[in-house]
Amino acid sequence: MSPSHRRPEKVMALIPAYNEEKSIAAVIEGIRVILPQADVVVIDDSSTDRTARAAAAAGAFVVRLPCNLGIGGAVQTGLKFARIYRYDLVVRLDGDGQHDPKSIPALYTAVATGRTDVAIGSRFIDGDHGMEIPLSRRLGIKTYATLVSLITRQRATDTTSGFMCLNRKAIRILAEYLPQDYPEVEGRVILHKAGLTTLELPAKMQERVAGLSSINSWRSIYYAVKVSIAVLICAMKDVPLIEKEPDYGSDTNDSTHRRYRHQPYALVGDSPTDPEA
Repeated sequence: MSPSHRRPEKVMALIPAYNEEKSIAAVIEGIRVILPQADVVVIDDSSTDRTARAAAAAGAFVVRLPCNLGIGGAVQTGLKFARIYRYDLVVRLDGDGQHDPKSIPALYTAVATGRTDVAIGSRFIDGDHGMEIPLSRRLGIKTYATLVSLITRQRATDTTSGFMCLNRKAIRILAEYLPQDYPEVEGRVILHKAGLTTLELPAKMQERVAGLSSINSWRSIYYAVKVSIAVLICAMKDVPLIEKEPDYGSDTNDSTHRRYRHQPYALVGDSPTDPEA
């Protein structure tokens, strides 16, 4: 299919969220301004606050997980959702306000034009990451970047960034193989083993609007060791090569895509057409 005859992309903005009641509405609004054509889907990782209600009130469709799966499980749920509802592109950003939506267009354009399979926002390419990062975390990030660069033979600067845009091939592979514990770092290795391309682009990141990081200085050291071991193990896993883009067919207005929008949120396992969900 030539570019001039391509059907319009179906775009999904994926926001994994846990106890982000105070920030989620502003994140959704920022996406609406920058990427108005996107369907915003929030994966509420069994929050104990009113994250789901706040997201739904802001106009997002919310999938409520019945138990806390962690960031890997929440993102994988969102990518499986994207596959089921036949999205062409997924823009993923966090629900705490750290990822500046103004950086979305560069990531989106790089993937939509076929320049890369996955575009990733990096805090370190232009030297102005826009937020303070403790030394222990910077050392960890540098360690992961070095490991990933060696394994993939491609320079990586910000392997802990979850700010990215993915095409259908990347959605397919990560929906199936994304790790639960360290998804950003291991995900880069998995994408490489699947034969997919990644591209880092400069992205602004901000201090979180609400909530606290669970990783302090001592935990950063412990975390760095665990992640490094996980990455090395991941490099030995078998991942199928993805050479052909999944074909969703030519119907952009399929009833499956339309139905889930009739309700603001659902539990995993609920039918999107169930009014009681």
